[in-house]
Amino acid sequence: MDKKFLAILGIIAVIVVGAIWVTNNKKASAPTGNAKPSQHVTGSTSTGVKLVEYGDYQCPYCGQYYPIVKQVVTEYQNQIQFQFRNLPLVSLHPNAFAAARAAEAAGLQNKYWEMHDMLYENQSAWSDSGSPASIFNEYAKALKLNVNKFKTDYSSDLVNNTINADLAEFNKTKAEMATPTFFIDGTKIQPTQSVESFEKIINEAIKQNGHTPQPVKSSPSSTTTPSPSPASNTAPQSKQ
Repeated sequence: MDKKFLAILGIIAVIVVGAIWVTNNKKASAPTGNAKPSQHVTGSTSTGVKLVEYGDYQCPYCGQYYPIVKQVVTEYQNQIQFQFRNLPLVSLHPNAFAAARAAEAAGLQNKYWEMHDMLYENQSAWSDSGSPASIFNEYAKALKLNVNKFKTDYSSDLVNNTINADLAEFNKTKAEMATPTFFIDGTKIQPTQSVESFEKIINEAIKQNGHTPQPVKSSPSSTTTPSPSPASNTAPQSKQ
């Protein structure tokens, strides 16, 4: 009887010790919980309107929208703010998270938008690469970054946690996981692949905020991009 009792106590002790070990290891590998989402914003607060894009650098639709969004942001730079946040759909685009790392690492040397543009403008060069990091290092050199710091930041928990914080912020919107996804003043919008579509939505938002939209000059050569779904009146997206 005593031996059985001691055996039971021994088993209980092993279970307790194992539970403590697992708990401690979980705590060691868990995120700190204080990671903040990215804050890459350009433009003016003059009308109080903010256009936000959640994008994936490897997403082909984001690549198609990139020149359109860039033109719109240039046209309205004195009227609205534009913010880009990371939404890498890694199940569809295996290099997307790495590209987001490159942009965030460049941002730590005040070259976020330059890397952002380079990634989209050269999307076909790295999208299918088995070693995109080496290509991103070349981009860092081209942007005259401190490459050693870039490599360190690229692999850092800070950059990793920032991207994950962006994903968490997107999840709060309850929107479908798709890229690109656009919001204007917190409301999801679905512009077609044209500058004019963005202009219409933005001008209406400016008016709703009690301001008068200022005239903009569009470039006819870049107002539209062929869409894979010509009959659709909503933005084509990569969906996870």
